[in-house]
Amino acid sequence: MSKNSQFKTDESVVIALGSNLAGPYGSCEALLEAALAAFPARGLTVIARSGWWRSAAWPDPTAPAFVNGVVLAETRSGPAEALAILHALERDFGRVRSETNAARTLDLDLIAHGRAVLAGPGLVLPHPRAHERLFVMGPLAQVAPEWRHPTLSETAADLAARATVGADATPL
Repeated sequence: MSKNSQFKTDESVVIALGSNLAGPYGSCEALLEAALAAFPARGLTVIARSGWWRSAAWPDPTAPAFVNGVVLAETRSGPAEALAILHALERDFGRVRSETNAARTLDLDLIAHGRAVLAGPGLVLPHPRAHERLFVMGPLAQVAPEWRHPTLSETAADLAARATVGADATPL
């Protein structure tokens, strides 16, 4: 990765996408593609994206499997506004927040907002558990292997190699 692309990566918003309920879209992949197509109208410009990965649902592997991916995006929105945009997109795609880790049509997680480090009510950056999840770090390593975690200072590639949650995650 060139020095210029590393700078871009450091400034990027990292968003993890996931779905294990296709809803009216026929497949989770189609739903995720439709969600990505809605990003620009919300002020999120995708500058890089991973392929889709599949993994067993966690923590209940008997639930439908997940399809996940990661995008790097640019936005003028600050962290709290970016999170609000992601939550609004989830609702637009039929996400109903019920119990923790329930099956869902669309799950959008704000993994990082540039190099911001925040620990407030409702928003912690970088995402406190993303570095443990292969279904996040694997796709991130696919598009930005040299991305460095804002607090751990480790690369996406190194974190993916050690991720223990969703260790069955594989590219489609």
